[in-house]
Amino acid sequence: MIRRHIIPAILLLLTFPFASFAADDHVDYTPAAYSAAIDNGQPLLVDFYASWCGTCRAQQRTIASLQSENAAYKNVTVMRVDWDKYGRSDFAKSLKIPRRSTLVMFTGGKEVGRVVAQTGSSEIEALYKLVM
Repeated sequence: MIRRHIIPAILLLLTFPFASFAADDHVDYTPAAYSAAIDNGQPLLVDFYASWCGTCRAQQRTIASLQSENAAYKNVTVMRVDWDKYGRSDFAKSLKIPRRSTLVMFTGGKEVGRVVAQTGSSEIEALYKLVM
């Protein structure tokens, strides 16, 4: 009877260290959501990701960590674009997105910087500093 409760408890303990990074704030991409965010004029970080991409997950952990360390970074909207759904879309083509794990920072409706396949805090934080 005790054994059937051990496995779920072990699974919970194994996933717990990663749980804090799974709940970061973001908006899922839709053409309407992107247009609204651009029209808003506020800083926007567009994250082209795939759920199966390790580099993408590392970038998302870095973004979550940076936002937890600096409250001002929470003023930047993070919009995730599912690579499997939109990677070959007109939207991705118009931005000349080379691959998943591409982060593009916008402010005032204009691109101000991008990072491709970088996961380090300094590289990603440099994007935030462009709009602060």
